[in-house]
Amino acid sequence: MFDGLKDKLDSFRSDVEESADVEPEPEDADAEAEAESEVAAETESESTDTDAPTPAAPEGDAEADEGSDGPGRLQRAKAFATGKVVLEEEDLEDPLWNLEMALLESDVEMGVAEAILDQIRSNLVGETKSQMASTGDLVEDALRDALLDVISVGQFDFEERIAQADKPVTIVFTGVNGVGKTTTIAKMARYLEEQGYSSVLANGDTYRAGANEQIQEHADALGKRLIAHEQGGDPAAVIYDGVEYAEANDIDVVLGDTAGRLHTSSDLMAQLEKIDRVVAPDLTLFVDEAVAGQDAVERAQQFDAAAEIDGAVLTKADADSQGGAAISVAYVTGKPVLFLGTGQGYEDLDRFDPEALVDDLLGA
Repeated sequence: MFDGLKDKLDSFRSDVEESADVEPEPEDADAEAEAESEVAAETESESTDTDAPTPAAPEGDAEADEGSDGPGRLQRAKAFATGKVVLEEEDLEDPLWNLEMALLESDVEMGVAEAILDQIRSNLVGETKSQMASTGDLVEDALRDALLDVISVGQFDFEERIAQADKPVTIVFTGVNGVGKTTTIAKMARYLEEQGYSSVLANGDTYRAGANEQIQEHADALGKRLIAHEQGGDPAAVIYDGVEYAEANDIDVVLGDTAGRLHTSSDLMAQLEKIDRVVAPDLTLFVDEAVAGQDAVERAQQFDAAAEIDGAVLTKADADSQGGAAISVAYVTGKPVLFLGTGQGYEDLDRFDPEALVDDLLGA
């Protein structure tokens, strides 16, 4: 999963190592010698007069006033003389450019890519390390922090939310046509059963011909009750009936399907608004395909703006080599990715774990 993105992140690590792990060039010899003399003088001074005041740097000293663009030639040579290496902006310029292109090619949203690059730059420029230490380790730590920052936005404990909510808990699933909403609902019913929760399915997709038959097959396979009305009925009424059935039969969770729609479909979006008013679902989950990349990110943003979502489920994650949607959705919407669909079976629904994903991306 996301193998293409893994390779690109590994290439960035290698690029920085190649760029940074070099000795000072010959023309820096004077600076290195001067740095060694300064280090020796400072050491002798500290050992003989620890209370002596530190003399101010002479005005106009170009080497003392190194500017704001990096640690400076003398500082780098001085660090090298003491067995350390300083990472400068110039060490990262080409690798960061290559990483930006790699992220965009992996369908990471542009603002998300910029946020990742900014944090990596902030974490690495001016960083000193022992010459015996690995630049790759520094880069990996910076990558991990940057990726976690964007992927973890809005994360909450789904199981704890279900456990603490008054029963029945109502979860409504939204999204465009053909992304696997109905199958995801069936997978969620199995997932909740494994957590010890009972569930009932409610087919609020009264718009599509054959929708009742499709979800009924899943209900039969899972041994679940399906609440459904005839085609053309009121979706809000169907899900409301599901809630009433759950209350009367001590069912823990109501899983409500809805018709696939575009955010520009005013009639269908009005249906979601009515469901929200009549049913007041505890959670509204947006479903889309991980392989849709930037399209999934844009649709998540549009659905959240039109009918607020609480989180997302990305299907077909096992077929996605890029990972752009998984990286970007939470940062763009402020709402977390909660689950990944990873196969065709009912058991193929995995809780989204940002730390585990980052470890996997970095080969940890």
